[in-house]
Amino acid sequence: MSEVKMNEEGKKSLNFIESIVEKDLAEGKNSGRVQTRFPPEPNGYLHIGHAKAICIDFGIAERYNGVCNLRFDDTNPVKEDVEYVDSIMEDIKWLGFQWNEIFYASDYFQQLWDFAVKLIREGKAYIDEQSAETIAAQKGTPTQPGTESPYRNRPIEESLDLFNRMNAGEFEEGRMTLRAKIDMASSNMHFRDPIIYRIIKHPHHRTGTTWKAYPMYDFAHGQSDFFEGVTHSICTLEFEVHRPLYDYFIDELKENDNYRPRQIEFNRLNLTYTVMSKRKLLQLVKEGLVNGWDDPRMPTICGFRRRGYTSQSVRNFIDKIGYTKYDGIIDVALLEHSVREDLNKIAPRVSAVINPVKLIITNYPEGRVEMLETVNNPEDPSAGTHEIAFSRELYIEREDFMEDAPKKFFRMTPGQEVRLKSSYIVKCTGCKKDENGEIVEIYAEYDPMTKSGMPDSNRKIKGTLHWVSVEHSLPAEIRLYDRLFTAEDPSEEKDKDFHELLNPDSLKVLTNCRVEAELAHAKPYDNFQFQRLGYFNLDPDSKYGKLIFNRTVSLKDTWTKVKAKS
Repeated sequence: MSEVKMNEEGKKSLNFIESIVEKDLAEGKNSGRVQTRFPPEPNGYLHIGHAKAICIDFGIAERYNGVCNLRFDDTNPVKEDVEYVDSIMEDIKWLGFQWNEIFYASDYFQQLWDFAVKLIREGKAYIDEQSAETIAAQKGTPTQPGTESPYRNRPIEESLDLFNRMNAGEFEEGRMTLRAKIDMASSNMHFRDPIIYRIIKHPHHRTGTTWKAYPMYDFAHGQSDFFEGVTHSICTLEFEVHRPLYDYFIDELKENDNYRPRQIEFNRLNLTYTVMSKRKLLQLVKEGLVNGWDDPRMPTICGFRRRGYTSQSVRNFIDKIGYTKYDGIIDVALLEHSVREDLNKIAPRVSAVINPVKLIITNYPEGRVEMLETVNNPEDPSAGTHEIAFSRELYIEREDFMEDAPKKFFRMTPGQEVRLKSSYIVKCTGCKKDENGEIVEIYAEYDPMTKSGMPDSNRKIKGTLHWVSVEHSLPAEIRLYDRLFTAEDPSEEKDKDFHELLNPDSLKVLTNCRVEAELAHAKPYDNFQFQRLGYFNLDPDSKYGKLIFNRTVSLKDTWTKVKAKS
């Protein structure tokens, strides 16, 4: 993990990417411009790892008065969809960023085609009719040179003709490819005549059936950067070995030395108890192991949003872990700490009882209702107060009562006083059980001189319980979410089936819950702290008469303690 470093003046130190940008600016490179891009492939929903990339791509542009474009890398029509395009734009806006312009790699299909034709004409590319498996076998190893394709020196005009026929749809997928002719003995495997075009006959979501030959990522990415005027192309570390090829194609494309994009790599975000593989996330969705891409257990940005994470908490987390040149794995507890820290400042405090049992205040007048004032957020005096109804019959948590309690049980038990939050001190007098021995009612007497704000309310009482009025509370469904996987690093569990690693307790649905009447006004995604229980938000599935709340995170990190005991 990379902690945020401060310099002697107490200011945040530059990360290595910012240092590179400042050096380029000082040297007057690219006429002093800073232009970045965020280039997702629209083949799935963005996850928390993409949020890290978004923050650096857009953040660098903001910091140095540059621009950041959104560019969809749509070079594989088989896996891409407009649904993903829309979701990506929504996620970027939610994180608080705005692109300068929207581009698509498909905007450059003609320019990329023309560049490929140029390479063929110059004897730097050729059509290969071998299978992908044969080509891969001929690549050799890092210590052994590759074997040249028998088609490597085919006549230029023949390659041009076949390239055009590839795009006309005359050949089946996999029948032939266009390869760059570079160096089959290069120590960099990516230079061993890489495939730069292949045949795909699936309609494209923007260009339809215009193209049948599509550029590969390594061929499209750098050139798209160049066509757009990108100065700093920031990507994750797995592309470091691709950088020489990125530079090679730029050198072949550019006509002067006044401008060239520069690729910079940083460590990707890996979280404990989480998978980031798009393939595995898609598998979770398709097999119904989660309830869609925005399931609150998913590491997708829309999943975190639905669970109640704030955009500020995600950005704070990314700021804390920083950017380095080495990969590692970050404890998800740090992300959970970031959302607790943010919600503690902004979330209103309300009462909810998730496992209710009735508490009857026997000496409280029947039919009487008091509206008591309670603080919205003790961390923010400007948040004000709201009223909560107090009556003779209340609900408290079943686990807050014990008939035969141990000495250090400071909640409700016969003969013991306890404070009811924002109201009175009460003394338990007994309980009633059904024929199965289950407690159905608890009885207590209140001291009318102990209401919050009255002199006797200062009496020292060790336990404080939350509650809601039976008559004035609302029914609610509460969904308790936990980590989706039981393994700390699921991707490293090679000897286990993916399904074996799923946490069977990642979701518990409680349907007999009660919340205070104030929550009737809640809107989807509104955040709250349920006193003593954790942070929750209103799920968009909610409708009038059926409130549904998701647990964002518990008040404290209980997972680490459980793990330490096991």
